[in-house]
Formats: sequence, structure tokens, C-alpha cells
Amino acid sequence: MKVISIQSIGDSSVLKINKINKPSIVNDDDLLIKIEAASINPIDIKLRSGLYPIKKFPAILGCDGAGTIEKTGSMVKNFKKGDAVFFFHGGFENIQGNYAEYKVISEKFVAHIPKSLSFEEAAAAPLALITAWESLFFHAKIEKGSKIFINAGAGGVGHLAIQLAKSKGAIVFTSISNRDKENFVANLGADHIYNYKELDENEIQKNILELSNNEGVDISLDNVGGDEISNLISKTKNYGQIVTLLQPSSNIDWSLARFKNLKLSFEVMLTPQLYNLKAKQIEQTNILKKCSELFDSGKLKIHVDNILPIENIAQAHEIIEDGHAMGKIVIVT
Repeated sequence: MKVISIQSIGDSSVLKINKINKPSIVNDDDLLIKIEAASINPIDIKLRSGLYPIKKFPAILGCDGAGTIEKTGSMVKNFKKGDAVFFFHGGFENIQGNYAEYKVISEKFVAHIPKSLSFEEAAAAPLALITAWESLFFHAKIEKGSKIFINAGAGGVGHLAIQLAKSKGAIVFTSISNRDKENFVANLGADHIYNYKELDENEIQKNILELSNNEGVDISLDNVGGDEISNLISKTKNYGQIVTLLQPSSNIDWSLARFKNLKLSFEVMLTPQLYNLKAKQIEQTNILKKCSELFDSGKLKIHVDNILPIENIAQAHEIIEDGHAMGKIVIVT
């Protein structure tokens, strides 16, 4: 079968088309899946470039996938040949990723694709959707009337987090970088939108205070990392919470956060696969199943910014590295 693999770390040029043997079912609950589409995530770029370690080469990246079941193990109960499925599985920790034509996965880690989604849309969802869900409902316990600030609201996680927050009746504040993204997040339901290219950070903070009884937001969701945490500390009310997906800068002055009694949570949806936590992996698969109803009812949409053939994988990585995509980037096999 055709795969995209890397033999060493480096820039996008290390991504090469190769041929390997098609995988076979090993366990009774396995599914052999013909991969139709896979999405590109920042973790792929970090692995490829050496920011995160790869234990063994050649490596096949790609955590998210969607496809058609070609064959089932003898004890599979919930799926049959021909079913359309999507999943988060592999792409690191020596597990084959989804930049490939075929993949074998236990049925425990697979969900049926919502009726309203294409393969490309379904492939775009898992990592970003699970991240947004865990951030809002596991860490932040968001509820009706909660005020939440989501930076990078037009990104993969951001645009899903806006919709999930609105589905709970939250009031959403978000930041974006241009007018197209402003229109995009407005259509998703964001209540208060700030173009940080046009507005000074002090102006943004002042407006948020004015709209929150001079308190700040209850929750801040950080999709940026680095020094951005400092701005979120100022935006978040006393006894509020910041959920971050990324590493804060070592230069952060935490004194204000301490005196405001803020709660800081780290969201890394990769943890269950990193530490082989099977029960947690099943919980994450159940999140995909829960969201199917939201997709099919029209309350949740996934935005795919670009669809490229697998041969254009280098271009797909470069789009993510450029940092200006709205929603997700997908490759098709």
C-alpha cells in the first residue's frame, strides 16, 4: 500500500511516498480500514521537525483518519464491512499513523461517521473535537451563562470550541487576525470578536471588563501558548480558570494569577495514547459518538479549509506551519 513516511526529522521535504505491505487483522476485535482521508495537526509538524521525539524510523504520521471498513475480526460486534468510520489513532509512539491507504484498529477506538459528514470532514474532526470537548467539559465544566474567552477562534480547536460553548448557552469572546476570520467566527455564534491586528491588547481587555461587570471572563481557553498566558491572566476573573493546550513561556510572571486565585489546567488529548490508557482512549472515542448527534442536528460543523491529494502532503504541512488556516487541512488517499 502507499504511505507517506519519514526516515529522519527535518522540514516538509522529508515527507516521502513509499510502498509497504498492507496490514492484516491480528486480533478478533480488529477492523481493516481503507483510509479515505486524514487530517494534518500541529503534532504532526512537531514530530516531523524534531520538537517531539520519534522513537523509531521510518515513521508514518497522522493521528486523525476516516475511511471504509474492508474486513472485520471474528469477534467484532458493532461494525460491518462497508461501514464509514472515523477515529483518532496512531501517528506517534510507534503506532502507524493515517498518512496511508490502510490501517488496522480495534473496534473500541472507532466511531461511525455522522450521516451529515463527508469523509474529509470526519477525518478533520477527532483530535480537535476531543481537545475542545475535554477543555470545556472535563476541565472547565462550562455551563449556561458562563463567559469564556477563546483565542485563535478560527483555528481547528477554536472554531469547534466556540460551537460547543454556544451549545451550552455560554457567552463567547474570541480573538482572530483578519476580517475573513471575523466573519467566520461570527457565523459560528461568537458573541464578542476581537481582531488583535487592529486592536491594542489593552483595548481588548478593557472591553472584556466592561462586558463582564468589571470582573473578566469565567474561563479562558488558550490555543496559542507562549507569552499569551499573561494576557489571559488579565482577562480572567478572580477564582476563574485558564485551560491551555500548549506550553506557557518560562518568562510568565505568575504573581497576578496567584493573587487572583486562578486555576490553570493543561489539556493534552494525546495522554491516553502516550501512556496506553485503554479506558481513556475508549472515553475519547465515546466523545466522537456523542458529537454525532450535534453534527447531524446542525448544532456543530467542522470547517475544512483545504483538501489536498496525499501526494501534496508537504504543501499541507506548510499551510499548517504558516499558521493562517481556518479550520482544518485534510489529505485524501
